[in-house]
Amino acid sequence: MSIKMERTPNVVIIYADDLGYGDLSCYGAEELHTPNIDRLAEEGILFQNAYSASAVCTPARYCLMTGQYPFRNENTFILPGNAKCIIGKETMTLPRIFQQAGYKTGVVGKWHLGLGSGNVDWNREIDFTPNEVGFDYSFIFPGTNDRVPCVYVKNHQVVGVEEADPIEVSYEPECPYEDIDTYAKNPEKLRMKSSHGHNMSIVNGIGRIGYMRGGKNAVWKDENLAADFLEESKKFIDGCQEQPFFLLYTVHQPHVPRVPNERFRGMTGLGPRGDVIAELDWCVGELMAHLEKGGMLENTLILFSSDNGPVLNDGYQDRAVELNGAHHPTGPLRGGKYSKFDGGARIPFLAYWKGTIHPQISDVLLFQGDLAASFAAMLGVKVQDGELPDSENHLDALLGNTLEGRQEVMYESVSKAKVLRQGKWEYLEPSAGPLCEVNTGIELGNSPKGQLYNIMYDPGQREDVADCYPQVAAAMDKRIREILQSRQTRP
Repeated sequence: MSIKMERTPNVVIIYADDLGYGDLSCYGAEELHTPNIDRLAEEGILFQNAYSASAVCTPARYCLMTGQYPFRNENTFILPGNAKCIIGKETMTLPRIFQQAGYKTGVVGKWHLGLGSGNVDWNREIDFTPNEVGFDYSFIFPGTNDRVPCVYVKNHQVVGVEEADPIEVSYEPECPYEDIDTYAKNPEKLRMKSSHGHNMSIVNGIGRIGYMRGGKNAVWKDENLAADFLEESKKFIDGCQEQPFFLLYTVHQPHVPRVPNERFRGMTGLGPRGDVIAELDWCVGELMAHLEKGGMLENTLILFSSDNGPVLNDGYQDRAVELNGAHHPTGPLRGGKYSKFDGGARIPFLAYWKGTIHPQISDVLLFQGDLAASFAAMLGVKVQDGELPDSENHLDALLGNTLEGRQEVMYESVSKAKVLRQGKWEYLEPSAGPLCEVNTGIELGNSPKGQLYNIMYDPGQREDVADCYPQVAAAMDKRIREILQSRQTRP
């Protein structure tokens, strides 16, 4: 039975970066404690079978925004920080659904879906930002915290840029700027060394991907990212007044480089990675407290999830592997970020709506790409043919009113290899490449033959049963081909 709503709720999606299925105490972590996030689970719904569209960030975020499988856009790879926006201005998006229903929409945090139409001039008004794809307000950094430019963009302007100190950005292999600090030239200025990559510009004593020159007063401080994004989120909420709002709060934790604010350093004993997860948990608690203080908590649906699975050593010598101890970031799952195995795209997902959602643990098959169609149904927004092509309405599952979810979900690895989940079965298509990623040590799931796993009995994907059930494997491989050739999968 669907919930009958006297008025539509505010909606907040808190979207973490590289947070694993086993990184929260509500999902079984014993070495990490996340009491504020746990509250969402204890008083809401904890989903055990939720998936993003990819084991890496840009394609997962693209699907969340557009309701499209990433394969439908050839540019859904891990973007550089100066990439053009890969979402078309006419594309129906998640925030546009809310705009059409009269909501004020905002995004605060990591973006990583590109800006501008190519060759962005960071010193002038940027013509193509999140504001052109459905957000009334945006306060973001362009790519990731390990990529330049290390600046905030508010709506259409870089915050703090000065005409006398213009910003220049390059992703050329060789540094085009002679007067900047680089990893090779100025190693004495590093406070965190790289383990692989991240050896171009030095910003705030940390090696980054790409070269950046100028913008001294515009550069953010890593230690302040969490607080800055939290405060901007609060300001956005306060500015909505009586208007219902949708906030996409895309926190940067626990993506590298992991630089927690001083108050969180050493809090967990798991090193910087554990400490930034504790910082993330604090951010969630602070945002909930702000909503509660403003009398908005009972009319706000809060969703919490992650773009993809976890990784320990992702390019910096922050002792993440050494200090991880007995912690299992993927929980019982195999693989992790980048991988075809479930640890790559099976992610934590929580739904909380005080006084409306009843506490429960749900086994329904849930997909981040379905949020757009589900909210369209909730708000009475008509979706035209061809829009949100892979987004299905599963609002009742999202709100805990049914045990029926998706029939199937397809996701992809960093190499674009496809994986199909149908009920208890998960099929990994054949793919070339190494068994493990050499730098991170993560099992990638590559194999010259298709693999089939019974997720119900083997969640750790240790026993490939493709030879025992060849008809199931063949049918699922055929289904992947059908999806890839389809115009849309939404009914």
